[in-house]
Amino acid sequence: MSEDELSALQEQLAEARAENERLQATAADREARALHLDELNGQLREQLAAAQAEKDDLHARLQAAVGKYREVLLAAAPEVVQEMVAGESIEEVDAAMERARQTVLHVRERLESQTLAGRVPTGSPPRTAPDLSALSPMEKIRLGLGQK
Repeated sequence: MSEDELSALQEQLAEARAENERLQATAADREARALHLDELNGQLREQLAAAQAEKDDLHARLQAAVGKYREVLLAAAPEVVQEMVAGESIEEVDAAMERARQTVLHVRERLESQTLAGRVPTGSPPRTAPDLSALSPMEKIRLGLGQK
């Protein structure tokens, strides 16, 4: 092997060693980044779990508030059937309450109209004197004497 070839090989070896060091540095940097991202991922999962727990708590509190709102509405409108008023939100409860009120109004109007249609006057009709025109004069006299 000649000295030029040896020199070329040594130069290639130096370049390969430099490339190897650069690749090792890149790998170490990427490994550090991966560890950092894993740590960040763990923190984000913890935050997500905390946010989910808070969401569940807020949802339960909202449901309790909607239930109390429904109770207040029903207490203010005792004519409404409780089973007709339901919902997961205040808007749904309001809409159900309006439908229930309309139903009650409709039923009330029908009952009143049926009541008026079938109404019989209270008490008996006023009495009138018997019709005596068909009686003979003698029957009229007997009737008059019998009333005394």
